[in-house]
Amino acid sequence: MQMSQSGSLRSLLDFINALSSAKIFFRLDSHRDEAVMVSVDVPGERWEVEFFADGEVEVERFLSSDGVLGGEEARRLITELIEQNRD
Repeated sequence: MQMSQSGSLRSLLDFINALSSAKIFFRLDSHRDEAVMVSVDVPGERWEVEFFADGEVEVERFLSSDGVLGGEEARRLITELIEQNRD
């Protein structure tokens, strides 16, 4: 068990070092027990990569389908978001 935890930490460190070397912005979070999430933001995409104590790695990738919105369209979407989450 200790070996997989050590390997898990090594995998996490290797990943964040590779992101740093490539000058890719990332954040570290934790939303589940025994896991560290690396959130990666690049133009048009967001990745959530979770490294678990047992060595498992999960990746969830979110792609932008609308591009960058501004002006009236942005105001409309923000208003919809607020209205949907008021209840």
